[in-house]
Amino acid sequence: MTLLYSDVEEELRFSVRQLLAARAPHAAILRRMETDQPYDTALWRSLAADVGCAGFAVPEKFGGAGASWREVATVAEEFGRAVAPVPYLGAAMATAALLAAGDEDLLPAVAAGQTTAVLVLPFATPPGAPPPVTLTGVADALAADILLVPAQDALWAVEARDAGLTPVGSLDLTRPLADVALDDPPRRRIGDLRPALDAAYTTGAVLLASEQLGVAQWCLDTTVEYLKTRHQFGRPVGSFQALKHRLAELWVAITQARAVARYAAGCLADDDPDLPVAVALAQAHCGPVAVRAAEECVQLHGGIGFTWEYPAHLYLKRAKADAIALGTAERHRAALAALVGLDA
Repeated sequence: MTLLYSDVEEELRFSVRQLLAARAPHAAILRRMETDQPYDTALWRSLAADVGCAGFAVPEKFGGAGASWREVATVAEEFGRAVAPVPYLGAAMATAALLAAGDEDLLPAVAAGQTTAVLVLPFATPPGAPPPVTLTGVADALAADILLVPAQDALWAVEARDAGLTPVGSLDLTRPLADVALDDPPRRRIGDLRPALDAAYTTGAVLLASEQLGVAQWCLDTTVEYLKTRHQFGRPVGSFQALKHRLAELWVAITQARAVARYAAGCLADDDPDLPVAVALAQAHCGPVAVRAAEECVQLHGGIGFTWEYPAHLYLKRAKADAIALGTAERHRAALAALVGLDA
C-alpha cells in the first residue's frame, strides 16, 4: 500500500476544490447559516451527479464509477477543507450500508446522484455499537430523499417525506442534526442489519478522519499565510520564534494525521485485515489534531479570528463537532488498546 496520492486522486481533488471555491466560498456559507436552509442542495446535486462524488465507490454494474474508498476519502478532505454544507458523510455511510446489504434497487439512483440516501444513526454512535434505540441527533437527515432506518435486525428504506424530522441545536451549523420520528411509514426491507451497520460505521469513521485532516490543513495553511502578512514591532508576526515552534509542532501533527488517515482509507479500499486497527488509530489521532489546529487558527489570528465574518469559527465548530462524531478519541483509544492486546 502507498500513502501517496495517485494522479487520479490529485485530478479529482483539483476538480472538487475548484467547484467548492466557486460555488461555496466562505461568505456564501456564512450567509446560508443565517437562513433556515443550511444545506446547499444545488451544490450537492452538482457534486453528486456532475462530478460523480455519489458513485465513486459503487461498482459499474450499478451505475457507479467502480473506483475505491480512497477516492472518496480524498474528496472528504476537500469537503473538510471547505466546510461545505453538503450531506456527503451521511450519504457515503448509506452507500456503504447498501453495498454491504446487497441492495440492487436503490444503488443505481444513489450512484447517479438522483437520490440522496442517508443512514439514520445518532451522530455520536461509535463503530461496533449496537443498533440505536432512539433516532436522535442524526446528521444529514434533513437533506435526504431516502432514510435508511435500522430496526428489527434489518435495514429499511423509508421516504424522508414520510418521516417526522425535527431540527435540533447543533454546534456545527454547516452540518445540522435532526431527530427522526417514524409512525409506521411505508418501508422496504434492504437487507440484514449487522453487516450494513458495521460497513457504515467503519466507512464513516474512515471518511471522518479524512475530513478532519482537511479541516486541520486549512487551519494551518491559512494561519501561516496570515502570520506572514501581519506585522508587529516592524516585523512579520510569523518571524517570532514562539509562533514558529507552535506552527512547526502543528505541521508535524497534521503530517502524522495524513499518514494515519491515508492508511485507514487504503485499508478500507483494499479490505485489509488491519482495518479495525487503522480505523481506531485514525479516529484517536485525527480528531484531537483537527481541534488543536482550529484552536490555534482562531488564537493566532488575534481579534479577527473571533469575528463572525471571518470563517475560522466554522472550522472550530466543525472540528469540535467531529471530535465526538462516531465515537470520541478516548473511545477509539480504548478500542485500539483491546485490538493490539493492551490493558485499556
